[in-house]
Amino acid sequence: MKRKLFCPFRVQLFYTLAACFLFGVGCLDSLAREGQQKPAAEPRAQKAEKPEKAENPAQFALLETKVRFEATGDSRKEVHALVKINSELGVRQFAQLNFNFNRSFESVEMLLVHITHASGGTSDILPSAITDRANPAVVNAPAYQDVRVKSVRILGLQPGDTLEYRVVRTVSHHPLAPDFWLDHSFDRSGLVTQEIFYLDLPGNLTSTATVSPEGIWNGPLPVVYATVPWTDFHNTGQGSSVRSVYDWEIPAARKLPAPMDDNGTSTPDVVVTRFGSWGKLVELLGSHLVSLTDADRMAAIDRLRSLGPDSKTAESKLRAAYDVISRTLKTVDLPLGVTGFQSRHVAEILDSGYATPEEKCSLLAHFATVAGIKAEIVLVGAPETQKQFARPTPFQHAFVIATEKKKRIALDPSLEVAPFGIVASEFRGKPALSLTLFDGGDFTSANWRPLPTDLPFSASQNVNVDATLSADGVLGSKVHYTMRGDNELVLRVAFHQSRKEKWKDLAQLLSLTDGFRGQVTTVNASDPYATREPFTVEYVLTQPKFVDWSKKTVRIPALLPQLGLPDPPTKSVSGSASAPIELGTPLEVETRMILHLPPGTSVSPPAGISVERDYATYASQYSANGSTITASRHIKFILREVPGDRSADYNVFLHAVQSDEAQDFTLERSESSPPKTNSPAPNEKASPKTVPPKT
Repeated sequence: MKRKLFCPFRVQLFYTLAACFLFGVGCLDSLAREGQQKPAAEPRAQKAEKPEKAENPAQFALLETKVRFEATGDSRKEVHALVKINSELGVRQFAQLNFNFNRSFESVEMLLVHITHASGGTSDILPSAITDRANPAVVNAPAYQDVRVKSVRILGLQPGDTLEYRVVRTVSHHPLAPDFWLDHSFDRSGLVTQEIFYLDLPGNLTSTATVSPEGIWNGPLPVVYATVPWTDFHNTGQGSSVRSVYDWEIPAARKLPAPMDDNGTSTPDVVVTRFGSWGKLVELLGSHLVSLTDADRMAAIDRLRSLGPDSKTAESKLRAAYDVISRTLKTVDLPLGVTGFQSRHVAEILDSGYATPEEKCSLLAHFATVAGIKAEIVLVGAPETQKQFARPTPFQHAFVIATEKKKRIALDPSLEVAPFGIVASEFRGKPALSLTLFDGGDFTSANWRPLPTDLPFSASQNVNVDATLSADGVLGSKVHYTMRGDNELVLRVAFHQSRKEKWKDLAQLLSLTDGFRGQVTTVNASDPYATREPFTVEYVLTQPKFVDWSKKTVRIPALLPQLGLPDPPTKSVSGSASAPIELGTPLEVETRMILHLPPGTSVSPPAGISVERDYATYASQYSANGSTITASRHIKFILREVPGDRSADYNVFLHAVQSDEAQDFTLERSESSPPKTNSPAPNEKASPKTVPPKT
């Protein structure tokens, strides 16, 4: 488990909360969100909140999906669902059905929306309740108005009612046709009582395939891989018209196995693909995103000259291109592949002022190439993707890898505010599929390499707290953050994606995740676009009744964020080697506090400690000078992991840090001292405790 440090853990929690805060209102597509050309069971209800009783807010009595592919790559998918609404929460969940599609090669048709009321009678949804509008992400992107959302408002729904609907999605002339693919996973949450899945494919396909270690399949296409055995299989037609029909019927009582393939890696229950290898997929995607026409090459050369007229080196030209593409081009935030992996021409992208993530990567790779730097677009998915059958579905994100002086630099222009050379920590080190084939002379193949793990600069984090505790027990604090590295990226994105008038809410979330209590009154942050400098955030918060001075002795902790560490390793099975303890990216964290106390307050500070290991160091200092107390904690992670056979030593280090963080300052106020005064504080310096020797 990675460290649950103030840095990655709490800021990641902050980012999750901020994401909900920023985007929660617009998340309406939970019933039918899916990638293009991969007809899975559609739509699924959003994950129900678990009520106190066993009954789900809504229950699919039936979820039936029929998918048919043609040899041309066209397809038709029909979903028939019967949903029992059990509560008001279920009513809210199904008050609106949403279906994403791209009308340039897809259509969505509602064949039936019917309600059977528990009180008796039925009703059908009128055509006026069905709307077809541009996806919110493309409202200001005229080139992508084909990316749509079809919505159905379900009026009059009540607990006890049964909702029935049929929806058909057709795909015609997909940009990657005649190739097609599909991922499907059966419900394991208990939301579906009976699930039926029909699959009708061209060709004589009779058995589940086994992928080779190289991801190559030499049998008939399309290939069908299923971890859940089908209920029935039969052929229809003859000769060149023969088809293979699969049928899965999954009652609620049937216990499904874990979704694992023969190699023990996670995979969908049913995978269908017409790509025989990852190399074939790369060839096709590369023709859309990598190939550069003569007109595009000339446009890239002209624009690159204007972007960095003073740039002398290839790397400085690349930095100038990255800054312009990431900052000045607004990212059209669409899932990978929604547009069919199509990219507009260089001049059109730059003149429009916006681009999809794929387009930004394509444009940056073109600029790097004309600047004389080797660059490639890479796609990243789950770690096990490389061992599975070739298809676009598993990939979540696109990056550019630039190689300069044998150093590989990962770039993500889609985030708009990512410093040069930083990608989100969740992707670093993950296997990436290059859209440039490996050329072995007499052969070519797919090229898989992990994303770089190193940052372009040392990761650091500084937190300074300047606080004042009044005579009436009110605590006022000014908290200042300076960050470089992973958490810098998290905060830059969060503050960049929110309006300035909402920054106070973000700061409130940040204070809560760091363990600070009180109300944020003001907040300031540095420019998220100023990526060549550390990102800073400063907020002021007030906490009434922080202490009760009526007590003779008051104990308070150091007003610093908790520096968590990875959990101690669990005991391994007898005879097996202990897993290493992951510390994550090397990072240095410094936290400091100055607390001003009311005059007449005496202080007993705790003793600081110093602990040094080759994998991490920790030191703390606590002191008092009259009515001012200070505290500092410093932790530095040197290695990425601790070997499993050193778990006992790590436990000693962990216990030392946790024990130090649990220490308190002891405060006492003179009974004769006035409750409030503006006179200078008496110079009463408390003698600090003796600092113990290094552990």
